[in-house]
Amino acid sequence: MKRIASLVVFTLILTGCASKVIPVAGKVVSCSTIEVISSPVNKIQLGCLDGGVGVNVLAIRGPAIVNVWGSWCYECQTEMPILRSFYSKSKEKLVLIGVDVEEKNILDGRKYVETHGMTWPNLYDKNGTTRSNFGMGVPVTWFISPNGSVAYKKIGGFKNELELIQLASQYLSVSL
Repeated sequence: MKRIASLVVFTLILTGCASKVIPVAGKVVSCSTIEVISSPVNKIQLGCLDGGVGVNVLAIRGPAIVNVWGSWCYECQTEMPILRSFYSKSKEKLVLIGVDVEEKNILDGRKYVETHGMTWPNLYDKNGTTRSNFGMGVPVTWFISPNGSVAYKKIGGFKNELELIQLASQYLSVSL
């Protein structure tokens, strides 16, 4: 009986310590600040999550980090504090751009941005047109060089900010 009681108490302690996503104020930002190269080889035009004109996602000029996410993605939620912290330190040195994929509707993506503290431009892939380039799963993060080429592609979420800082330094020569 003591074993069962101990197991119940232990379970309650563990579930009480489960991480919870705490809302952080964000803002849906215009995509007008995203720079693109002038003559891209391929084209995938995406709209902006704010409803405005987007950009050709394959023509983004770096140094930039393109993070592909979905509001329904748990791993995307857990890496968001890392991206927020990194962006607050790096926004003068590179561009951070989100790409919202596979949403039921654009309002879900906007709500996610507003409740997860995102303050960078986010493109909206309404029809999954980037799937062949970004891959099937999320999150995926691309490190884009100044000439628009993909310097590195990370599949999966960031576990800590140091990992993101090291990748930005290694592939984009951006130091923080």
